[in-house]
Amino acid sequence: MSTAVTTGSWSSLSVTPPNLNGLGTGQVRWGIPAGSGQSGYVFHGGSVEVRTDGTEFTLGTYTHENFPVVALPDRQFDVGLVVRVAFEDGTEADFSFRFHHNETPNDGPTPDDVVDLPTFVSPETVTIDGVEYGVVISGFKRGGQVVRTFVSPENGANSADIVAIFARAGLPDVVITTVRNRGDVKYTQADEYVEIVNRGTVAANISGWTLGADDAGQDFEFPPGTVLQPGQRIRIYTNQHHPEWGGFSYGSGRPIWNDKGDRAELRGPGGEVVSEYGYGSRASTTP
Repeated sequence: MSTAVTTGSWSSLSVTPPNLNGLGTGQVRWGIPAGSGQSGYVFHGGSVEVRTDGTEFTLGTYTHENFPVVALPDRQFDVGLVVRVAFEDGTEADFSFRFHHNETPNDGPTPDDVVDLPTFVSPETVTIDGVEYGVVISGFKRGGQVVRTFVSPENGANSADIVAIFARAGLPDVVITTVRNRGDVKYTQADEYVEIVNRGTVAANISGWTLGADDAGQDFEFPPGTVLQPGQRIRIYTNQHHPEWGGFSYGSGRPIWNDKGDRAELRGPGGEVVSEYGYGSRASTTP
């Protein structure tokens, strides 16, 4: 583990909105103000602990300054970000990403702007201890949750941490990150879930893989065509359907995960254990 310092600049827009300024800096703005000021993006970097074991870290803080502007000729466009990482040994590397911006009508039924990340993996790599790594963005972290879409309310500056991973170039890396036992739904605990993420730089086809608990007969098999993109998170619920998390469910009318302690195992198509996660009395087993 080593310390690095990140800085960032907004490098490009796929369109040219009115009053565009700040390209090449950490703060870019656009639009003719219809109220408090322009709309725009801000990136603040800082000191980070760099680890190459798949541990997530905060690449920087993203802020959307969302103030009403006169209707833009193009409401949707891409904004490029370049993040420079300066390592302790003097090595510097630039990593680039795209943000997709949806400048929604301020007087519509859903006035909040929406920001997506079309690219989660930097095209650039860096060599650390002789191994080539890329940067994978997990998503925006707000209120303890990591999400892939940033919803930004009007008339304010809305911020989130950009959570990322240094991952080996050209490889997938699928792991269990969380088991949420003790759901809020009484008796059935239908809202229990297991969260899985691909923290690698390429997609992972997990069709036919199984997720199981300690007890026999508690296996969930992923259906054909289940592919996890780099940085993508999914959740397998006990008995709820959440499309935003992949829509996976055991469909069980009773709890799957033991409240006192249990172990979740993710197994490949041949039965080999790919990742495991223990909690409570089984906490000695970790991803």
